[in-house]
Amino acid sequence: MKKLNPIVIVGGILLVAIILIPSILVLPFASGKTGTTSVEIPTKETTKDWDEVLKEASMIDVSVYRTAKDEIETVPLEQYIVGVVASEMPAEFEEEALKAQALAARTYVIKQMMSDVQRGIVKGADINDTVEHQVYKDEEQLQEQWKGNYEKNIEKIRRAVYETRGQILVYEDEPITASYFSMSNGYTENSDDYYSSAFPYLTSVESPWDTEAPKFTVETTIPVNEFESALGVKIEGSHVGKIVSRTNSNRVEKVRIGNKEFTGREIRNKLGLRSTDFTWELSGQNVVIITKGYGHGVGMSQYGANGMAKSGKTFEEIVKHYYQGVEITDATKYIEQHVVKK
Repeated sequence: MKKLNPIVIVGGILLVAIILIPSILVLPFASGKTGTTSVEIPTKETTKDWDEVLKEASMIDVSVYRTAKDEIETVPLEQYIVGVVASEMPAEFEEEALKAQALAARTYVIKQMMSDVQRGIVKGADINDTVEHQVYKDEEQLQEQWKGNYEKNIEKIRRAVYETRGQILVYEDEPITASYFSMSNGYTENSDDYYSSAFPYLTSVESPWDTEAPKFTVETTIPVNEFESALGVKIEGSHVGKIVSRTNSNRVEKVRIGNKEFTGREIRNKLGLRSTDFTWELSGQNVVIITKGYGHGVGMSQYGANGMAKSGKTFEEIVKHYYQGVEITDATKYIEQHVVKK
C-alpha cells in the first residue's frame, strides 16, 4: 500500500473543516469562552467604529423581512440585536436591564432561526421586524425617532449588546422561548395560562418593581355600543358581565356576558386593553375599564427588569429571576446547527 504524505493528510482534513464550518462561526469564539473576543471598543483614541466592532462580534447574519419596504435586509447578528433592544426597551433604562433585554432578544432570534415554524416569515427571511416577532429598527429609523439624543442612546445600547455578545439563555441545553413584555401587575403569568403550551421556565414570579412604573393603572372608557359591537354581545341591566375566574397571577381567565363566555385574552385583544388584569363597570352609556400592567405578562417584565437593575441586580440575576432554571451560554453550537439545517 502506498504511504500518504502526512502534509497531504493534514491539508485534506483542514479543507473539509473549512467547508463544513464557515470561519465566521468559529473565529469570534475560538477560545471557547463567551465574550473573550479581542475586539477593541470604540473610543476617541481608537480608529474602529461600532459598525466594525459589532460586525466582528457577530457569528452570523440575520435575514430580516422589512414589512414597510417589502424586502429582506441582511444584518450582522449583534447589529440586529442593537436594533431590537433600541426598539423594544426605552434607552433611558438601566444598563443591566438593557443587557437582560439583549440576552432575551438574541435568544429569541437564535431559536427562531433554528425553528421549522414559519409563522410571519415571507420571502425566505429568518424573522420579521414587527411585534409578531421582535420590533427592529435600523439606524436611520432610530435617528428619526431619537433626534438629538441619537448618539447618546445608541452608544449606551451598543455597549449593552456588546457586553453580552454571543450569549443566549438555555433550559436543559435548548434555547428558551424568551417571551418578554412591558409591565406586570405585580406578578408574571404562567405560560399555560396565556399560551396553549406550558414551559417550565415561564412560571409566575413576583415582580413588585412594576407597581412604581408610570401608567401602572390605567382607566379606559368605551361607549356601550362600541363595546357590544367589538364583542358581539348585548349588555342587559346594570352590569357589564361577570368575571368568572382569574389566574394565579390575578389576571382574568374567563368572563361571561349574557350567554357568551370569553377568555381574558380574547377580551384584551378585542377591546385593545393594556392587559388581562382588569375590572369594569357600567357608567351611563359607557363601560369604564381599569387595567393594571401592560402586555401579556409571560416571561420578563421590562419595567420589572429596570426596577431590579435600579436596586443593584445584575443582568444575570434579572434573567434568572424571570426565566426560572435557565443558564446563560455561548450561542456558537446552536448557530452551527442552524447552518447545517440550511
